[in-house]
Amino acid sequence: MHRFTLALACCLATGGAHAQATDASRKLAQEAVIVDTHIDAPGELRDAWRDLVVDTDREFDWPKSQVGGLDIAFMSIYTSPKQDADNTAYHAANQQIDAVLALAARAPDKFALLTSPRDVARLARPGRVLLPLGMENGAPIGDDLAKLSFFFNRGIRYITLAHSAANRISDSSYGAERKWNGLSPFGREVVAEMNRLGIMVDVSHLSDIAALEAVKLSRVPVVATHSGMRHFTPGFERNASDAVAKAIAAKGGVVQITFGTGFVNPKAAADMQAKFRERAALQTRNAEAKAAGRDVEDEAAWSAAWDNSHPTPPTEIQAVVDQIVYAVKLLGADHVGIGSDFDGVGGALPNDLRTVADYPNLIAGLQQAGMSDGDIRKVLGTNLLRVWTAVEDGAEH
Repeated sequence: MHRFTLALACCLATGGAHAQATDASRKLAQEAVIVDTHIDAPGELRDAWRDLVVDTDREFDWPKSQVGGLDIAFMSIYTSPKQDADNTAYHAANQQIDAVLALAARAPDKFALLTSPRDVARLARPGRVLLPLGMENGAPIGDDLAKLSFFFNRGIRYITLAHSAANRISDSSYGAERKWNGLSPFGREVVAEMNRLGIMVDVSHLSDIAALEAVKLSRVPVVATHSGMRHFTPGFERNASDAVAKAIAAKGGVVQITFGTGFVNPKAAADMQAKFRERAALQTRNAEAKAAGRDVEDEAAWSAAWDNSHPTPPTEIQAVVDQIVYAVKLLGADHVGIGSDFDGVGGALPNDLRTVADYPNLIAGLQQAGMSDGDIRKVLGTNLLRVWTAVEDGAEH
């Protein structure tokens, strides 16, 4: 532990070495169970037909998974606040689930749906990537608690309660105004029903108050499937504060560190927070203008102009290494994991950590920071499998 503490102090003080894969890191990537809890391939599959069995220009596909050693890739079934508002979230979620099922059916030697951690040994075979499903944003269930059972039966094993705006379930970290001051009354029922079914409660994207409430209400451990540590991005509520992260760990859960530049670079995080706030203000102005019969501002043009004037700052892989090392020091090695957000951040990723082929680079960085291979294995996947098993054991069906 002394060596690890010294390495942490050096790493955070100097920015650390440039992490490149080594023979040792490549070997560990192939031997360890790597579980990434957040990959946005389903949206890519819904937008256009893509064959992820072959090498593509996407961040997740089968050949890159083999290079990186990825074993279990949670497919993120994402729906937006707009789809929630126009009542298309349910349909969009089902279309994405269908796309993942079709991918696995086309190449059963390369992909298989995973619905229980107890099936890993049965389904695993050389070269096969297992695909559990997670739902990013609880919008598809609407206000119908029975839809939780429906989506559980379709394979959903975690639900991120809200996304970038408050919904029927919870407040969002991005929202300037808080609709519920935490979870809604319906949201509290959702947490209880998710516990009953064995669906992991995901508090990424939630306001601090909502996240802490969800942790307190849950009978079983909760997860943050793709969050950074706010220690590195002060004021950016989307990332987990030390207090929220400690609450998750105290309940036996895990904080899965994400890779996107917007979560690990302070300048990018501040810009992202500001963009969400200003977009919300624009949408309010447009709603008022429309009601008054006035012209509305083109949101797509506004967004493009914003991005042009706020370029993504260059970021090194060490930023992610630092996040993981800090989280391990704060929470212990049993309560940290990885949730990349590959294919979900528009390519805004650190150098040398741009696709699922790059896990060996991350492992090399963690080894250079002084983490033992045993602790790295926990972070790569066994922690998440432990929590998933605990949630399944707590189910009542």
